[in-house]
Amino acid sequence: MANHGTPHFHNQPGVARIRIGAREFMCTGALPPFDHPHVFIDMGDASDAICPYCSTHYVHDASLAPGACEPPECAFPVEKAAAA
Repeated sequence: MANHGTPHFHNQPGVARIRIGAREFMCTGALPPFDHPHVFIDMGDASDAICPYCSTHYVHDASLAPGACEPPECAFPVEKAAAA
């Protein structure tokens, strides 16, 4: 898999919503081996999006860096995504 800058996020903790600093990202659902297909989500001009696989609610927060999220443990390093 090619190296890319698309941030990946997961919802292993099962939180109600994840605030993220990106509008284009990948959702992995949970951590491997319980992840779902890594789906690309583009919020466009919207302020939030829901993953069609796991129903995680993502909310854009402009105060966060593109690869950052709140809670921070929901960030999924791209290196792990390449190995999955």
